[in-house]
Parts: sequence; C-alpha cells; structure tokens
Amino acid sequence: MSTFLLIHGAWHSGRCWDRVVPLLESAGHRVYAPSLTGYGDKAHLLSPEVGLDTHVEDIVKLLHKEELTEATLVGHSYAGLVISSVANDVPERIAHMVYLDAMVPEHGEAAIDVQPMTRQLIERAEASGGGWRIPPLPEMPPPFGLFGVTDPADVAWLRTMLTDQPVGCLRQPVRLDNPAVDAIPRTHIHCAVKPEGIARRPVPALQPNGSPAQVWELPTGHDCMITMPDRLSELLLRVGL
Repeated sequence: MSTFLLIHGAWHSGRCWDRVVPLLESAGHRVYAPSLTGYGDKAHLLSPEVGLDTHVEDIVKLLHKEELTEATLVGHSYAGLVISSVANDVPERIAHMVYLDAMVPEHGEAAIDVQPMTRQLIERAEASGGGWRIPPLPEMPPPFGLFGVTDPADVAWLRTMLTDQPVGCLRQPVRLDNPAVDAIPRTHIHCAVKPEGIARRPVPALQPNGSPAQVWELPTGHDCMITMPDRLSELLLRVGL
C-alpha cells in the first residue's frame, strides 16, 4: 500500500481530486486530498497573511498528525512550489514527488520567477484595489476552457470550488536548501493542451538524484484530474514501479 498526498493548485480546493481519490483507493492505496488554507472548507481563513509558507505548514502538519511516511506528494500547478518546500522540511517522510503540470522551482524562487504570467496577475490585482487577492482566471474558448475544462457540466462543477488566490502565495520563495531533497525521485506529468503565455521549463535529462528524468504527458488541459481522472490515476499508480 502506498500513501498519496494530492495537493491542489491555485484557486482550487481538495474537491478537484474527487474523481481520482476513489480510483487510487480502489487499487488499495491510502489517499489524502486536503484543501489548503484559504480554499474549500478553509475558505473562511483567506486573508492577506496567507502565503506559500502557510500551505507548506498545512501539509507538514498533516504528515505529522497522520504519522505519514513514504508518502508520494502530488503537486498540481502552483502546488509544485508547495511540495518542493514540504520535501525540503521533511525529506525523511517523502518517497516520491510528482509535479503535475506544475511549477518546478529552484531554491529561493517564487511563483513570479517560475511562471512570469503571475506577475501580470498581481499587477492587475493591485490596480483593482486591495491588491492581495486574485480572482480565478476567466473561461477561454475551447480547447482551453476553464483551467482546461470544457465540458459545460464539469465547468459548472469546477466553478463551485474556486476561490480567490492570495498574492502572498506567489511572492514567497521556495526553500530547497536541504541536500536530502536531491535523493527523492521525481516524476513530471505534463498536460499537452495549454494556452499561449504559459511557460514550462524544460525538464533536465537527469533528476537531482542522478536517475534519468521521468516525464509523461496527457493529451488534455490543465485540470487533468477532472478531464482525465482514469488516465491520470493510471500514471500515478505507475510512480515508483
């Protein structure tokens, strides 16, 4: 039995994994899909003080509370930053990191460094008033839709879980200064359908631990856990095999 810790990206909540969790559990694995502070059932905690460090603390606390070890961290989008700093804090509890169409940072980088588009979002938020929260991105014409979701029923469901994104999450730097992190194997899963302006860094041929890079691709948009839960689950079950 493996332990999967699924961490949602910006604007989303843990509910975005609802189609993936039962598939992993039916294969005999333990699965956690929490909502980070400021989202989902924790939306009432949204404030200017919420930042990347808040979300890292959320996951580290969960790992300790549930006494989780050998966990596979799956970080979607913005949560690539979260799993990086979590692994830096508690590498002894992490067996694998999966960057799911995610930001992949270096030590000291923030979201605005990894994904330049976020700087534009922050500037728009500051120009509109309060400046500390960013509304969800607007729906685009197919094939891009709302975070890659185009089915009308799925779009309606996705809208029920979206929350404003705190700017602090995009400005705080990642911590990756623990040498033990380099030993943790990584997998990258890319979603092939993405609009112009979304940057994706090339994955180096070798992982930090010296193993060949493991990169898979899904022929869908950004929220593959909604559009292709079966295919995504199949890939996650292959992690570490």
